[in-house]
Amino acid sequence: MKTTAVRIYGVNDLRLEEFELPEIKDDEILARIVSDSICMSSHKLALQGANHKRVRYDLAARPCIIGHEFCGVLEKVGARWKDRFREGDKFAIQPALNYPDAGGTATLWSPGYSYQYIGGDATYIVIPREVMEMGCLLPYGADNFFMGSLSEPVSCIVGAFHAQYHTRGGSYVYDMGIAEGGSLALLASVGPMGLGAIDYAIHAPRKARRVVVTDIDDARLKRASELLTVGEAKKNGVELIYVNTRDLADPVSRLRDLNGGKLFDDAFVFAPVKSVVEMGDALLGRDGCLNFFAGPTDTAFSAAFNFYNVHYESHHIVGTSGGNTDDMRESLAMMAGEELNPVFMITHVGGLDAAAETTINLDKIPGGKKLIYTHKKFPLTAIDDFAEKAADGGGLGPLYSALAEICGRHRGLWSREAEEYFLAKAPGI
Repeated sequence: MKTTAVRIYGVNDLRLEEFELPEIKDDEILARIVSDSICMSSHKLALQGANHKRVRYDLAARPCIIGHEFCGVLEKVGARWKDRFREGDKFAIQPALNYPDAGGTATLWSPGYSYQYIGGDATYIVIPREVMEMGCLLPYGADNFFMGSLSEPVSCIVGAFHAQYHTRGGSYVYDMGIAEGGSLALLASVGPMGLGAIDYAIHAPRKARRVVVTDIDDARLKRASELLTVGEAKKNGVELIYVNTRDLADPVSRLRDLNGGKLFDDAFVFAPVKSVVEMGDALLGRDGCLNFFAGPTDTAFSAAFNFYNVHYESHHIVGTSGGNTDDMRESLAMMAGEELNPVFMITHVGGLDAAAETTINLDKIPGGKKLIYTHKKFPLTAIDDFAEKAADGGGLGPLYSALAEICGRHRGLWSREAEEYFLAKAPGI
């Protein structure tokens, strides 16, 4: 079976190639990828090449398929797994395998970073036995593929909320999760992952009473407030407040005023910016927990943290990178139950031919998630630009026009209808 895939050979050396997949073994599964959303972590992989901690092989000799936020269909199931998986079933994968090495230590090897024959930016892949052995091949029952691709980033958000903790005075017992009924600050939080965090904060089983969301861009804040409304939050028992901190002389005082004059139980930092981290630290009340969610590319990134308050006010910090399999199951279940609807994360759509350039330049492309349909040839295009592209004419004009009309009927968002039309009409790779 031939596959077409984007493979990494070194720093910013991503190549779209056709090559032969090996015949699957009895403990492997052949799968067809339909969609993959491009993660900033893949951009960091491109920047670092062989120096990335998840790279397993000499990339020049054994290039790996990139992409880890993918969804597709099982094509051929090896004998070992036929009692658990069926050909034709949709699937998603938790890429954080934590597969043990020979000494029993969990490794960092992951689809999209570490394997020659499995990654999201491909038409077909071979799923290795460790994915199934670790329970990381997950059934996906929705009537679309794009939500399956979003389940991995959503699971990172779920995992971050679960990783928060608070202490009990006089004991060594930790209560895991955000402070229920408390106050939560989501800082620099109207990018794609921040929007997902707002959605989860509103709809999760464990909620803060008040959620304050900050950013420094009025347009981004306006879009966030239209997609995740104050009214929807109120229906779920959450007071949601959006605030632009760009021109505030003392943002900490302003946010404290919005919280009834009090400091916060939990704060999340969604941008690797020193001043934002330090603002999060300054916002913590007693037993406050700071989550540094944003992964920096600078290996020497640092910021000040008040250790007087660590000692006397029980301040603490956590950092999460991905969720676990239970987090992903929760994500899939909440999406299937329409409790979460992370489609607003998607701002661009493209074909596999656009994946390499998009990954390399991801930090320079505005907007949210870039969704790739791996069997299609299509330039990466912002959903907001469909109508303009249609007016330009050209061979794709009718496709752009139809997609603009469909998305217009869905509040400018991607949808199952748009996906089905795209899969039926967009040219093949």
